[in-house]
Amino acid sequence: MRLASFAVSAVLLTVFFCLAFPANSIADTGEPQPIISAVERVAPSLVRIRVVSTDDQDGREVKVESFGSGVIISKDGFIITNHHVAGHARQIFCTLADKSELDAYLVGTDPAMDIAVIKLKPALNRKFSAAVFGDSSALKVGDPVLAMGSPLAFSQSVTMGIISNTELIMPDMFGELTLDGEDVGSLVRWIGHDAMIQHGNSGGPLVNMKGEIVGINELNLGLSGAIPGNLAKEVAEALILNGRVTRSWMGLILQPILKTSASREGVLIAGTVGGSPARAAGFASGDILLRLAGRNCSVRYAEEMPVLNQFLQSLPAAAPVEAVVRRGDKDIIITVTPVEKEKAFETATEFNEWGFCASNITFFTAKEKMRTGTSGVLVTSLRAGGPAADAKPGLAEGDVITAIAGKPVKNIQDLKKITRTAIEGKEQPMPLTISFDRNADNFITVVKLGMEDLRDPGFEVRKAWIPVNTQVLTRDIAEEMGLKGKTGVRVVRVYSNVPGKTDLKVGDIITAIDNAPIPASEPEDSEVFPTMVRQYKAGSTLKLNIIRGGKEIKVQVTPGLSPKLAREMRKYRDDWFDLTVRDICFFDRVDRQWAESQMGVIVESADEGGWASLSGLQSGDLITVVDEASIKDAGDFQKRMQTISAAKQKTVVLQVKRGIYTKFIEIEPVWTPE
Repeated sequence: MRLASFAVSAVLLTVFFCLAFPANSIADTGEPQPIISAVERVAPSLVRIRVVSTDDQDGREVKVESFGSGVIISKDGFIITNHHVAGHARQIFCTLADKSELDAYLVGTDPAMDIAVIKLKPALNRKFSAAVFGDSSALKVGDPVLAMGSPLAFSQSVTMGIISNTELIMPDMFGELTLDGEDVGSLVRWIGHDAMIQHGNSGGPLVNMKGEIVGINELNLGLSGAIPGNLAKEVAEALILNGRVTRSWMGLILQPILKTSASREGVLIAGTVGGSPARAAGFASGDILLRLAGRNCSVRYAEEMPVLNQFLQSLPAAAPVEAVVRRGDKDIIITVTPVEKEKAFETATEFNEWGFCASNITFFTAKEKMRTGTSGVLVTSLRAGGPAADAKPGLAEGDVITAIAGKPVKNIQDLKKITRTAIEGKEQPMPLTISFDRNADNFITVVKLGMEDLRDPGFEVRKAWIPVNTQVLTRDIAEEMGLKGKTGVRVVRVYSNVPGKTDLKVGDIITAIDNAPIPASEPEDSEVFPTMVRQYKAGSTLKLNIIRGGKEIKVQVTPGLSPKLAREMRKYRDDWFDLTVRDICFFDRVDRQWAESQMGVIVESADEGGWASLSGLQSGDLITVVDEASIKDAGDFQKRMQTISAAKQKTVVLQVKRGIYTKFIEIEPVWTPE
């Protein structure tokens, strides 16, 4: 099982946590005071982290709310946590030990080690209580430790256990733990312990009995796993200083010495990456790397590989180093110059007008797709029914766009520029020719670029309508009512304050219109009566044969014009907030018992993963007020939301009616810079 993205990896971590075995906690050490003292040293620095992050899904940038843990490591408010907690954050909110909540921002993140650093943003300058790091290399199997954090997003808590393994690696049966294209297990040997952790503990500290951070909890594989504190501290310091971690890369593909190998030293070179420094330097598959930059490179066991990888990636880029390689029965010297390691994965950008998300192509992505360079834009997901998906042929995930309307597309910036130029001042979708690569084939297609506004829909032809709602008089109901053999409908509701005149009452059985029997006796015959009424003109007089109180009588009614249906009402779609609203229709007022004076717009959809849905807005809500301004209808709401978007307001407050309740919903969007 290979995990190829942050989102999938986060799911795996959740599964690990959910499957965690009960911890073998040490309930009675006979020395409670050191435990209490250790907790008291770290507890003031614990942080519960609430994150709004983004993911690329179905052609949309989806917002996801999640929780994790962290610990303050400097008095000015730097916090260490996991990359899978905060590495894709658009918004970060931190609850401190005193229960106060502060905003924070992402300082830097490192998916290769699954470490991120965020910083608190207090309204006024203040000093925070900071925890300190201990020496994780001094840990021994059997040492007692404390796992501190916010399991399942609860308030800060502590569990206790012992060190079970100081060299925990990912078992082959689980494959690689990959975040943003980086194999975390290639660099990290986890500290295994049996202090219970759950989803939400991620990013929280593993603490020794001195009250020092010796690890950052990350996962649970039955045993809990923490990133060693020494590694985490080194990464955090680099992120605080530079906002990123710089590593070198040579392109060697290494594995432990084979059991059948004649050599009992060195590490096996399984191969080299095309276009890499290692390939250019002359390393060959089957070589045994004995020494590099004067260091012995022996790896006999999988547990030794992360340590060697840490050394290789710590070498200075652009500085040549000597390697001693055994090839056959000879030792040779090869000089290789490492380069700075590029990102394995680029974050996708949403292109609403096209109906897809796309990203730049990295060196590693180009290699995986067997491309000769990084020019072009990679389609990462599509929206079903969107312009790109509906083209003939339609684009697909994994396609690489190389040109639009004859203009080359080298990167995301080119795509943004071409899109902006193509739709500027256009009210209708614009057909554009796209050239794209799919595997080794090159295709062209025409995409109608742009999204049409939701204008007033075409009204259905308004027909005659009697202001009642009915149910079919089924055979079973007729027999129970002593009306065996009768067909027709039963009145279940009489509408008031509407065009048309009727003296019908709830419970009346209508059997005929102008002596023409109503042939309705099965549930699927529900449209028979309305269809018969529509044959008449509004304002004409109809005579209905009805049964009321067991007696057959005739009643005259005057049908009016049918009210507009919900699907006929004016709509407005806000793509930034992923929200569609419509005007109130007659049946809304009747069903919800709203007065004619009730104004507002009904939420037809609040797409999952959008800013509106994330803040708690639901389909069916009636929005009555936006930022203290009353809303009359969809046109009014559209003007208000466009003003908000132009001003890029930090907060939008909606007042809504939900059933019998009134709620205030606070939306905190993060606006994309132009």
